[in-house]
Amino acid sequence: MQTPEPAPDQRPADHPSVPHGRVAVLLINLGSPDAPTPAAVRPYLRQFLSDPRVVELPRLVWGFLLNGFVLQTRPAQTAEAYATIWDRAENDSPLRVITRAQAEALAARLGPNILVDFAMRYGKPAIPERLRALRAAGCDRILVAPLYPQYASATTGTALEEVFRTVASDRWIPSLRTLPPYFDHPAYIAALAHQVRAQLAELPFTPERLVMSFHGMPVSTLMKGDPYHCQCRKTARLLGQALGLADRVEVTFQSRFGPAEWLQPYTEPRLLALAQAGVRRVAVTCPGFSADCLETLEEIAIEARDSFLAAGGTDYAYLPCLNASPAGIDMLDSLIRQELSGWTALEGGPAPL
Repeated sequence: MQTPEPAPDQRPADHPSVPHGRVAVLLINLGSPDAPTPAAVRPYLRQFLSDPRVVELPRLVWGFLLNGFVLQTRPAQTAEAYATIWDRAENDSPLRVITRAQAEALAARLGPNILVDFAMRYGKPAIPERLRALRAAGCDRILVAPLYPQYASATTGTALEEVFRTVASDRWIPSLRTLPPYFDHPAYIAALAHQVRAQLAELPFTPERLVMSFHGMPVSTLMKGDPYHCQCRKTARLLGQALGLADRVEVTFQSRFGPAEWLQPYTEPRLLALAQAGVRRVAVTCPGFSADCLETLEEIAIEARDSFLAAGGTDYAYLPCLNASPAGIDMLDSLIRQELSGWTALEGGPAPL
């Protein structure tokens, strides 16, 4: 129980005013450059690829490769890809637009007593900036919610590390809770199943395969103890069962980077193999992403589609992520309320599973 604050007339005349007693939720996603240009992409990639949780190579070796080669060529290629999916109406990246919409929708659900904000691990708005803003607003209890259903050191791990690094030097460190991975949470599986079922019903064809493409990780991360691969597999199994399509599900991994072996099967080569084996109609969903981004809208919805059709496929559909859909916000509302339990009284209770 919170100790009642002394009445103003009981404080010393020179007592500083320190805002406190508020509860906040901070949603976190990966991040985006500020514009689809090489000049904007270069510092974003430098920050992203300099993270030792993202690239686990010896620092001297990787620093030479990153600055001498990767940052000389990749920004132009990445900027070109971002240009194909950039939200022109908002003049922003889809990931940032969607994450902002998720935060606004969740704030409307939770009410005025809970302050909801969002941050990006790389780029803007930065985690330190938003944490300081929450503290300035009097939030001394903060639920940090990395929007990654499955845990990986390179995603959830680095987001939480940045949070802890930021507050470590604070004199008054806030009470922190973190949203656990929700790869098998009933609310998550129910939301996915509801959305995918509706998306499949709207297609003008019946897919022969439902491909569930997750972001790839080096095989070495599995060997070092990341639970990511197993959690992806469980999400796919539960979703396939919920849809009644377990016999038609293909699990693949995308976005391979560098020469090392990554989790397999790789998405695009598997799609090519399906087309060459006579599979003509596929739908692809990405249950490892909470919001559509470069990896889904460009790599899967455009590049993978073109490759599948060129290899002999006739029908291809990318099924968008939960994003800020009613099913997605219902799911986030349920998970967030569960983790806020005991910190505040929320009207309405959790959203139904």
